Amino acid sequence: MNNDVMNFPDCETAARDYARVEAAIRYLAENYLEQPGLGEMAMAAGLSEAHFQKMFTRWAGLSPKRFVQYLTLEHAKQALQESQSVLDVSFDVGLSGPGRLHDLFVACEAMTPGEYKAMGGGLEIIYGFAPSPFGECLVGETDRGGCGISFVDGDRDAALDDLKGRWPGAEFRRDDKRAVHTANQVYAVYGNTEAKSDDKDKLRLVLKGTNFQLRVWEALMRIPSGCVTSYDNLALRVGKPGAARAVAGAVARNPLGPIVPCHRVIRSTGAITGYYWGPDRKRAILGWEAAREATRAAA
Repeated sequence: MNNDVMNFPDCETAARDYARVEAAIRYLAENYLEQPGLGEMAMAAGLSEAHFQKMFTRWAGLSPKRFVQYLTLEHAKQALQESQSVLDVSFDVGLSGPGRLHDLFVACEAMTPGEYKAMGGGLEIIYGFAPSPFGECLVGETDRGGCGISFVDGDRDAALDDLKGRWPGAEFRRDDKRAVHTANQVYAVYGNTEAKSDDKDKLRLVLKGTNFQLRVWEALMRIPSGCVTSYDNLALRVGKPGAARAVAGAVARNPLGPIVPCHRVIRSTGAITGYYWGPDRKRAILGWEAAREATRAAA
């Protein structure tokens, strides 16, 4: 295995890189039909060609030129088709398949109906801000597990207000050091193909949602990295054929963006839309995952 390709930089380095990468990916998405060269991509990121090449490869695990293929509409359409057989198996075997993010979880539990009605009453939520491979994130945890991870996009107050709005009855206490530790746990799996279910330091999650939302979020967690599905197909998977719009609404309310992978749902046309934190970040995450999985398969 090529360690230079598979090793993942620390979250702080990756977060700094992402600020530049996002600008380049936006340019690539808008101009991929013209097949922009390295110089044009570097200019969009505000870097020299050499610096951009090094930085992008460190973040993505492969060169900008190779990464472009994972941003095309044609690739998205092909991924939808190729993911079907994988998803069939995934939904049959549940959440314990090899290499899954969910292998890190000790428990993924839902709030009881009474706790849901209390809207966080009696809970203390410890929150903090931390770097991640896709920009700064806000992490929220209860004593039972993580209850929120979202991207900040330069407005910490807005991100925190959103978290507080989901748990209006809770008390909040800030601890950035703990948030950094949790963020590192979450993103370590992306660079670790040997993650095991018996690792000592595991994530616990607690979800608050309606029964329908919980069903959709569980279905999302069965979509492996490198795969995508459509809203229509996801509706079928949760036993609600024809309810793509309702499914999209539940996807949009996902409180644990990176862990419950709502970014892996795209339109049946292959279009990358409908992501709370913007289509550029969704493209970046999907491209990053597809590139990693392709590299792993070839290793």
